[in-house]
Amino acid sequence: MASRISSYWNLHKFSILMVLASLLFYTSFAYDLVRTDFIKLISLVFALFFLCFKLIQFEKWNFNFLLLSGILFRLVFLLVEPNLSQDFYRFIWDGELVLAGINPYLQSPDAIMENGEILLANAQELHTGMGSLSARHYSNYPPLNQLLFAISVFLGGKSIMGSLIAMRSIIVLADIGIYYFGKKLLRHLNRSPHLIFWYFLNPLVIIELTGNLHFEGVMLFFFIWGLCLLTLNKWLFAAIAFACSILVKLVPLMFLPLFIGYFGFRKSIKFYIVLGLIILLGVLPFYSPIFLNNYTDTVGLWFSNFEFNAGFYNLIKLIAIEFDAKPWELIKIYGKLIPYTMIGLVFLLTFLMDNKKLSVLISSIFWVLALYYFLSPTVHPWYIIFLLGLSIFTDYRFPLAWSLVIILSYSAYENPDFKENLGLIFIEYFVVFGFMAYEIFKLNRQKLLIRKN
Repeated sequence: MASRISSYWNLHKFSILMVLASLLFYTSFAYDLVRTDFIKLISLVFALFFLCFKLIQFEKWNFNFLLLSGILFRLVFLLVEPNLSQDFYRFIWDGELVLAGINPYLQSPDAIMENGEILLANAQELHTGMGSLSARHYSNYPPLNQLLFAISVFLGGKSIMGSLIAMRSIIVLADIGIYYFGKKLLRHLNRSPHLIFWYFLNPLVIIELTGNLHFEGVMLFFFIWGLCLLTLNKWLFAAIAFACSILVKLVPLMFLPLFIGYFGFRKSIKFYIVLGLIILLGVLPFYSPIFLNNYTDTVGLWFSNFEFNAGFYNLIKLIAIEFDAKPWELIKIYGKLIPYTMIGLVFLLTFLMDNKKLSVLISSIFWVLALYYFLSPTVHPWYIIFLLGLSIFTDYRFPLAWSLVIILSYSAYENPDFKENLGLIFIEYFVVFGFMAYEIFKLNRQKLLIRKN
């Protein structure tokens, strides 16, 4: 036994030391970092990215070692409150409402607190913690997400830490599911299965999902599961999985027209009917005459009122200011144009791309999402995790670079008024667009060489 341990140590000692170093850095991140300490934040993230890169480079065929390492990194965050996001207070608040039989889409937290008749566990702490912006708006989290909040609160015994542990357990299980189904999908697409570790060990994924409790990973789990089911020709179960993905986050709604090319017209109608029925079943428990109005108004705010880490929009704003445009009017106009722009782009990719092949369909979905984030006025770091997850099934790796440099957007929290550092935002998008342009040029050149030969 001792000789086996000694042999394993000799073979993997550098990798083991890198895992131990990563555990120390994640511990420092989880327990000894405030988001206003931007220098420490980016230093830890850059160090963790370097160690992630080297680990995959050294051990890319040692799947069990890398899987265990990824799980250990996530467990570091198990017993600590998120330090980069306060959204978890709203998650627990909504979960408390659902457990109490109260519709979270009908009253804002401010209205409930002013009413004073509804008693929720930790109500005052949750209301204060979520911040004034969240507290004055209706919930914008879809029905399945609400159910996961309620399950977490129930399992956590209505204590904040208990709820956090339950949420983290759900998110970690979703990531393990992504690892499992992602490997299967990579093999079906004739891609190396080790590519899944660019998602599973990615520091942005670990920090923003397990650490800060965002549910993009749960959405991605259902979506990748759905893609795997398509490889088995189980379109009915795939429709259910895609519907669940939409019921966690609305983002996959954008991709639905693309499936016309994959299924053909007749079969796609059946696919949409099943998917629509599952979504309807998810919405029904929360439906009321004012539900749709409240929900669409809240979701619309993210297009027409807020801006953070924007790419194309920041360029438009800089030009518009030169012509004396008013920023608060510009964001409203721009926000109204985005949905129509995306509808046009989606239909272009629907009819111009040969989406009958699953690899092409995934590529089309990837580019729809990439273009959406390039155009969006609000791109929080955890948003691009879906894009990162999809990228490993394509030939493009610029989302991997983005998952590193997007951490520069946290410079806004250095300032009491959350003012963005546009110089750092420029560096972020310069790296992303530069990497993307290089990859597009390189891939097109390879295709030309193949045609000539």
